[in-house]
Amino acid sequence: MNVEGLRYAQAVSRTKSFSAAARDYGVTQPALSNGVARLEEELGVRLFDRSPRGVRPTAHGAVVLPMIDHALGALDSIVAEARRLTRPATGGIRVGVSPLIGADLVACAFDAARGLSRPRELVLREADLGMLRAALRSGELDVLLVPAVEAMPAYRHRIILSEPVVVVDPAGAPGAEGPLELDAAAGADYILVPDTCGLTTFTTQLFRGQDLALRTYPGEAATYRVLDEWAGIGVGAALLPRSKITRRHASCRPLVRAGTPVEISYEAVWSRSNPLAADLEEFVESLAEAAVPLGSDAPASD
Repeated sequence: MNVEGLRYAQAVSRTKSFSAAARDYGVTQPALSNGVARLEEELGVRLFDRSPRGVRPTAHGAVVLPMIDHALGALDSIVAEARRLTRPATGGIRVGVSPLIGADLVACAFDAARGLSRPRELVLREADLGMLRAALRSGELDVLLVPAVEAMPAYRHRIILSEPVVVVDPAGAPGAEGPLELDAAAGADYILVPDTCGLTTFTTQLFRGQDLALRTYPGEAATYRVLDEWAGIGVGAALLPRSKITRRHASCRPLVRAGTPVEISYEAVWSRSNPLAADLEEFVESLAEAAVPLGSDAPASD
């Protein structure tokens, strides 16, 4: 079985687009499409359906694609460990973090690095998502800790932490409490921030994924901290991760979709060809385990 075909299928699954997957891998779309078609022929099942709304897994694809993820992850781990045994790398781990990543998770990252079988120092860089992704591609960074809002299918991914999302809507129904359904939340005018930290991308994808119009305030906040403050004084509504609520709001409600809490996820992203790949695998695994209490105990608004 051709490994590249498996990677192409994984890329399409993550980007929900043949063209986006091809761009990420630096191949033509026909080449990638042919690779997926050959894989489907070999497996005897069709993995994807195409529609005007994008690419979705078929019923068979929904079963097979997670297995492909697992198989490629195991293969990458074997290659990384063999590289570590034969060509051990030195130096610290250079970590790029989004402004949305909280100090608690950063502290967990330092503990995870110190607890490696070969302990390493961390060197942090906080920047906008575009700059972080460019630095990862150029080799200036080893791993990113960022919101899981944009696929980089040629790279390894691992969800580290998820937390609930809340809505602050001063213009909402007076005295309303408890969870707020997404379709009901669509009636507010939302203040957005520049599409750099990942929060605006998350918000846009959330509404678009449910075919809901996202009504926006005509101005723009500079950061999610300003977003929190402006919502508090009634400029407009805000959608924020629960841990980013820094003040008491009279109208702060958990956001749900069909009764299920809406969550934003943060992921680690790194290159399978990085000389530190085996150490990064160990680091990310340890970080994911350490971050579990952060997701369950994220503070509510106070």
